[in-house]
Amino acid sequence: MEKFKGRIAILGSGNIGISLAKGLVKSDYAEPGQISLTRRNIAGLAALAGQGFAVSNDNAAVVAEADIVVLAVLPQQLNGLLAQIKPVTDAKQHLFISVASGVSCADIRSKLGDEVQVIRAMPNTAIAIGQSMTCVATDNAGAENIQEVIRMFETVGSVVKINEDLMTSATALCACGIAFFLRGIRAASQGGVEIGFHADEALKMAVQTAKGAADLLLLMQSHPEQEIDKVTSPKGCTIAGLNEMEHNGYSSSLIKGIKLSALKAGALYTKE
Repeated sequence: MEKFKGRIAILGSGNIGISLAKGLVKSDYAEPGQISLTRRNIAGLAALAGQGFAVSNDNAAVVAEADIVVLAVLPQQLNGLLAQIKPVTDAKQHLFISVASGVSCADIRSKLGDEVQVIRAMPNTAIAIGQSMTCVATDNAGAENIQEVIRMFETVGSVVKINEDLMTSATALCACGIAFFLRGIRAASQGGVEIGFHADEALKMAVQTAKGAADLLLLMQSHPEQEIDKVTSPKGCTIAGLNEMEHNGYSSSLIKGIKLSALKAGALYTKE
């Protein structure tokens, strides 16, 4: 991979920001010295400073030196951050990437200036192991900048470019979705304990079974129902279990949860 030659500022270095920074270095996209991480209390970034990353609590100073700026704060904190960095924002110099839920590109440009190019990205916490599902969208960024952002996030998982009006939905399905699938694995492991396994055994079995199911779909490029049909025989134990789960709302509850999360995600940001 050809290295990025500029500087990257990640403002609000929590789990997503730090994981992205580490992924960019691990994949040889950039050197630690090219990446600046900010946080109000930089004591928590001491280990990363020791690895060569630049750390700071001065967002404006970091942005002034950057080419790509990643906005990785909570939606509720975004307006304050944008006010800090507006005086040093240069539409010709900066490309902004926002990972804040429910905040449109237009919302950000209304604070920083109409000419600023903004791309939204919605990764999930599997970014920490290079297995994120990241959706990206924009309403004004050029093709070259879009490709650069896709290249960045492909260093930490898979990327899909979508229309911006689907970004809140992507938050529910991919970002919140991690928790939904984890809860499913947890429930399966509890079921394993009910039928006789020790908790650690049941969890290991449930995790590997879930991983196998996901890998099966990815590698075989098949539909879930195709694979389900392969393990359901007439009057068998698999179809009995599936039908019992469906009678109790298994699929319906997951669909309703995703829909509710999408509604909540769209209401996290206050434009004022």
